[in-house]
Amino acid sequence: MDRQPTDRWGNDIWIDWSIRILLVTLLLPCVVHAERLSPRDWPQFRGHRATGVVNGRQLPVQWNLETGENVRWTAPIPGMGLGSVIAAGERLFLITAFNGKEEQSLRVGLYGDILPVQDESQYQWHLVCLSKRTGSVQWFRKLHEGIPAIKRHTKASHANTTPATDGFHVVAFLGSEGLHCYDIYGNLLWKKKFGVLDSGYYMLPGAQWGFGSSPIIYQNMVFIQCDVQKDSFVAAIDINTGSEVWRTKRDDVPTWSTPTIHAGSRTQLILNGYKHSGGYDLWTGEELWKIAGGGDIPVPTPVVANNLILLSSAHGSKRPLRAIHVDAVGEINPEEETADEHLAWNNPMDGVYMTTPIVYQDLLYACRNNGVLSCYEVDTGERVYRKRLGGAFTASPVAADGKLYFTDEDGTISIVRAGKTFELIAKHSVDEICLATPSITGDMLLVRTKTQLIALGKPAAERPRPTAPLMTMADKPVVYPTEQLVSQPLAPFVECESSATCRTAACTAPVGCGCRPGHDSRCRQFLRLFGRCRFR
Repeated sequence: MDRQPTDRWGNDIWIDWSIRILLVTLLLPCVVHAERLSPRDWPQFRGHRATGVVNGRQLPVQWNLETGENVRWTAPIPGMGLGSVIAAGERLFLITAFNGKEEQSLRVGLYGDILPVQDESQYQWHLVCLSKRTGSVQWFRKLHEGIPAIKRHTKASHANTTPATDGFHVVAFLGSEGLHCYDIYGNLLWKKKFGVLDSGYYMLPGAQWGFGSSPIIYQNMVFIQCDVQKDSFVAAIDINTGSEVWRTKRDDVPTWSTPTIHAGSRTQLILNGYKHSGGYDLWTGEELWKIAGGGDIPVPTPVVANNLILLSSAHGSKRPLRAIHVDAVGEINPEEETADEHLAWNNPMDGVYMTTPIVYQDLLYACRNNGVLSCYEVDTGERVYRKRLGGAFTASPVAADGKLYFTDEDGTISIVRAGKTFELIAKHSVDEICLATPSITGDMLLVRTKTQLIALGKPAAERPRPTAPLMTMADKPVVYPTEQLVSQPLAPFVECESSATCRTAACTAPVGCGCRPGHDSRCRQFLRLFGRCRFR
């Protein structure tokens, strides 16, 4: 009997070798990555490099769900998930979890309860692919089924993370339920487990809150931050094989932060933390710099702007908002009377707890979970203004076309004009609980609420047929809003024997085959490397 493959740390890896061999042998990963994503895509949590910003796109400042004004489409999503949707080309991806009940509870607002939801139900986790044009489901895949290894917070789901894509791979990280890699057509490439990952409250181990750190992809590696109750670590995973490139142990308490990558004079992976915020060498995992202290449950993602790394945390007695130089080295001590040379500025009580700050047009905006919005000079940390938006906030802001969009937990979106003078342009609601950070793709603002995905933008020529969601378990089919649902493995590869066939309609391949008119470059690449085009 063949032995189950493992990596050097003993973690199980499941690999579909037929697909892996094709990818490793034929594709040129370092070239493909650059070609597959465009500025119109939104490939990870908070978009390209986690900035939350898109340039040159006009988003709506008003909409009405009842009349359909500036509503491109709505798509009901079974189950519940608080991760964002990502976009690559004409495809959208998200993760959801459901347990067969009609509704999963979700308590919003400003409160301090720490005990988890008591639920021993069986769950299914799905990766869902939707059409960006219509919102219809193209395919879905069951990632895992079982009783969740870790309970969730009352303001969390069992699908808190956002998937990531490089335009071909789609990676979904479920915490204890594993890391799963598919291609954009729905083929499972590999999956990997790391054991139980409990990122609950470190001062009370019984307060389990689920998992919230999303994966990111760069240079054919998947990066994950696993700050948990025991044996915290950060790791780089080979996106082609699922094997670990490196793993670095972290002495830190559980966090919910997603890492960030900065490519400058050196390329580094940047992590937020309590005992250990810092930068790591992208290729080796070696620690570059470190700073400790701050809020003891870090949630915001690090932001890089103007050669500064901006870190925020706010739970507990300390709530710093800090700026670190991108070329920092060694251990940084923010408590010294004389400022550390690597610390650009430090506002000890201006940090935010849940939302990630955003830098737009050389100004830094940070919104507290109680709706107090502050604007700062990025280079100095000097506060420009402070205003109250009202409401409770978990979702992070996004920006485009000179405007910032702040979404509160009740689904009200405050649109603020960028600049040193506060101007509230408008407030509009999506009429439902919203804790997921919105996404931007093309000229659409994608808002994920508790039960559906809403595309806000200029009206399309045709609107999709209205559909209703069903939330069921294995004994009944899971119904997504589509008429032709692809839930089974795709057809075998289609081989085109000559370039002449590849570049004409004579290649009668199923949808998704690269051997079609308009796909000449991919066909030529496969012909050059393999002798014939063999591409799905």
